[in-house]
Amino acid sequence: MSPLALRAELAGLDASAPPQQADIDGWLIRLSPGKAKRSRCINALREGTLPLDELLARCQQAYDAAGLPMAIRVTPWSQPADLDDRLAAKSWGAFDAADVMLLDALVPDTSPVPLQALSAPAYAATVGALRGSTATAIDAHAQRIANAPVTYQGFALNDGAGQLLACGQMVVDGDLVGLYDIASAVPRQGHADRLCRALLTLAHAQGARQAYLQVGSDNAIAQRLYTRMGFVFAYRYHYRSPEAVLA
Repeated sequence: MSPLALRAELAGLDASAPPQQADIDGWLIRLSPGKAKRSRCINALREGTLPLDELLARCQQAYDAAGLPMAIRVTPWSQPADLDDRLAAKSWGAFDAADVMLLDALVPDTSPVPLQALSAPAYAATVGALRGSTATAIDAHAQRIANAPVTYQGFALNDGAGQLLACGQMVVDGDLVGLYDIASAVPRQGHADRLCRALLTLAHAQGARQAYLQVGSDNAIAQRLYTRMGFVFAYRYHYRSPEAVLA
């Protein structure tokens, strides 16, 4: 696994950090009521001292208290190293695989399109409306991006009449930028491509030289878009839960 892949994983954890999180024996548990699974799951960052069954029981208590289903995000760095196999042996279902893609050399667009900066609440409401999110999820999203350890930057791409075409968020962390929540209001018209290139150009002006993003493993359309932009596959992660596949 490349050093850039690990940097992207760690940067992604910072970018998606909700206010509601805690550490249980080396595992980072997140308890946001938002729609994004990465903000309401367990990241098994380190192998602690507790037996796995006891650690899972403690995590389950925390999720029960928060009124949320429990899920673990399984990555190439999850600990213990055989965690995925051990959860599978417990009949925990695997779902929502996602690919992390990397852009090793960020080249700015010579003709960037203008973007409209959005406040955290306005951005959460905009992307939430496109995705059909609940009011609770929209509010949780706004809180998360406004209070993340890294600075939130969300934008809309509009047409000449001010109508929304696409929206997206970027997180610049030193010389690395992550693209998040890319959503098109008018699919398959090239607006997401224009938006992403504009975001990368803006990030380059802020010092970013490499980029990462996360895309559903079954989202062939988006993967083709990002491949055309120069992104390459780095690693895959998925979720496991003792309950039915989470919405």
